[in-house]
Amino acid sequence: MIDWLDDYTVPEFPATSRTLDEPAGLLAAGGDVSPAWLDAAYRKGIFPWNDPEEVRMWWTPAPRAVITPETFRVPKRLAREVRSSNLTVTSNQAFKRVVAGCAGARADNEGTWIDQELTDELPRLHRCGRAVSVECWTPGGELVGGFYGLTIGTAFFGESMFTRSAGASKIAFATAAPALFALGIDLIDCQMKTDHLARFGLIELNRTEFESALAACISKPAIAPLPALIRHGSIAGGPA
Repeated sequence: MIDWLDDYTVPEFPATSRTLDEPAGLLAAGGDVSPAWLDAAYRKGIFPWNDPEEVRMWWTPAPRAVITPETFRVPKRLAREVRSSNLTVTSNQAFKRVVAGCAGARADNEGTWIDQELTDELPRLHRCGRAVSVECWTPGGELVGGFYGLTIGTAFFGESMFTRSAGASKIAFATAAPALFALGIDLIDCQMKTDHLARFGLIELNRTEFESALAACISKPAIAPLPALIRHGSIAGGPA
């Protein structure tokens, strides 16, 4: 059994030790996705994830997939692709459009977990600097990929990415991650291991290791914002 969270009360989550083994990582249901609820959740390594037509569900899987400054790498082939690309990478120039792109239909026909309630609430976190978007643009100013995430202290919680052009999301991440680390990010939380992120030096931490690292990160001051322009394309242009 899992706890049902009352969205009319102060956000409070069960101890993560009560996470289910099957389905692995499920902790609770119900609650809200207002900034207060999301802040309380992410500080404990908990995140919402459910189909839009389902009840809200909260997860905290173990092991936890993360990337650190020490493990981060860009494969040589992708590094060459980044260098030769004419795409421009920016941050926080089209937050709502990035969220909409992440919530849209995917080529693999898999659904999205980003429902209308979350879409409505995330801009509030963006306005106070806690939600961040990274955008990838063609020379003509077309948005072709990107990702968004949340920050607390020196932790960055990668939430979702999308691409409309081959390699766009990879270029966005390969460009933005070093910039995040340079600003002081100590941990990029990828939640669960994927082949897409494994190439960037992803490692897995057990629950104790992850929660200890997270506690250290959230106790530190927030990092400075990413620059609006992270990488200029090789052809003049960029976002309109």
